Amino acid sequence: MAEVDDQLGYMTSCLSVVVVGASGDLAKKKTFPSLLNLYAFDLLPKSFQIWGYARSDIDSDGLRDRIRPYLLKLEHSAEVVEQFLSLVQYHSGKSYGDLDAFVGLKGRVEAFENSKSEEKFNRLFYFAIPPNVFAETASAIKQTCMQEEVKGWTRLIVEKPFGRDLESFEELNTALSSQFSEDHMYRIDHYLGKEMVQNLTVIRFSNMMFERIWNADNIQMVILTFKEPFGTDGRGGYFDKFGIIRDILQNHLLQVLTLLTCESPTVARGPRAGNAIRDAKVHVLNSIPPIEIEDCVLGQYEGYADDPTITNKDTNTPTFAAIRLKINNPRWAGVPIILKAGKALNERKAEMRLQLKSAPAADYLFEGEDCPPNEIVFRMQPHEAIYLKTNVKKPGFGNKPVQSEMELNYDTRFFASDAQDGKKACNPDAYTRLILDVLNGDQGAFVRDDELRRAWEIFTPILHNIENDNIRPFTYAQGSRGPVEADEFITKCGFSRNANYKYP
Repeated sequence: MAEVDDQLGYMTSCLSVVVVGASGDLAKKKTFPSLLNLYAFDLLPKSFQIWGYARSDIDSDGLRDRIRPYLLKLEHSAEVVEQFLSLVQYHSGKSYGDLDAFVGLKGRVEAFENSKSEEKFNRLFYFAIPPNVFAETASAIKQTCMQEEVKGWTRLIVEKPFGRDLESFEELNTALSSQFSEDHMYRIDHYLGKEMVQNLTVIRFSNMMFERIWNADNIQMVILTFKEPFGTDGRGGYFDKFGIIRDILQNHLLQVLTLLTCESPTVARGPRAGNAIRDAKVHVLNSIPPIEIEDCVLGQYEGYADDPTITNKDTNTPTFAAIRLKINNPRWAGVPIILKAGKALNERKAEMRLQLKSAPAADYLFEGEDCPPNEIVFRMQPHEAIYLKTNVKKPGFGNKPVQSEMELNYDTRFFASDAQDGKKACNPDAYTRLILDVLNGDQGAFVRDDELRRAWEIFTPILHNIENDNIRPFTYAQGSRGPVEADEFITKCGFSRNANYKYP
């Protein structure tokens, strides 16, 4: 069994998992591979079964054939893959709200449960489906497949997007909350399952050297960056409906920001931690005013509209955005917060960067030599790492300060086979971590409804402004850093870039 912190109380119960939308890309590429990881790590109960539900006219063998190629890509033996697939069954329906089909599914689940001797029988439903069918699916499950509370729990994993703006979020949330309470629902944002993001509460609140400087007295600027080196690659029709702000900033980067900047939760582990962490995140969101157009630099890469799936060739959908936020609380007042994301850029990278204020009197002490400000960088992908950009004496006879780094690289420190006494640390993907959290009933890494509401209140005005006033993005070359106007904007906000420093 993989080494985990939690008690894994669900392991003594029977577990039925229903993947709704089982024949779709999300289920094949993320949901089933993550369940296979848990199975291979011995993190699923002895009495365990998966049902795939979809509208495709196939049988259980047909579903297994569809998902097998994706499972064989993982680092598990073919034997383990086949053992896992033997636990996968298929059930079809005419629609995602087909009550007769769900009644039939309930009968199969109950027959499985009745053949087992456990005292508890838990049911997990994973919504790998578009948001427009969330409501009918939830209603069908509520009417037919809910587990009696005395027999076990019923939990739902709901994928984003959670609406396009505040109004559509409220419609979707009302449809779900009328059927299920917050205790039932786990709104998944896979960035909250990343190693470095889950690390933030430990790094911040168990190390005095960090928490003492984590404020406006010491921090000059905070920048959260997401970069992809490719464009829409034939998914332009989908992407053009949402754009980079909805796709990355309003959810992934904003969620990361709340953990990076929140006050300490009352508890960070244990059964009360879920709401305590989310309470702290909401307090940050309540301190952020809505974004205005002068806080934005928008970009669109050259050739974006050439994607044949994009019908509006005059589209103004941004593929790049750099947005300045303000956190109006005592800890962060006056510190510019930049969220930056883009497609078709010069590299693949996701990171959190805190630039500290310049050392006082450094220019005088070192006779005008440049002493760049220190930075604390958390690299989320690729290759998780934490490094501190510091000034040190250049080797040799002189005394000139140069910028270097002190680094914790997770690949070599934890994930190499000889990293810790010959034991390689487990590094599961984000979806595997988060499904395990659901099984444990840990909601700390899932998004609560009041978080989402406040996030949309912050972003909806600027999204409507861009669309209603047809704000045109700057054009940038594919493979570049993005529009030059973005670098100029971030510099004006107070960021100091050291052009002589290169990360090794």
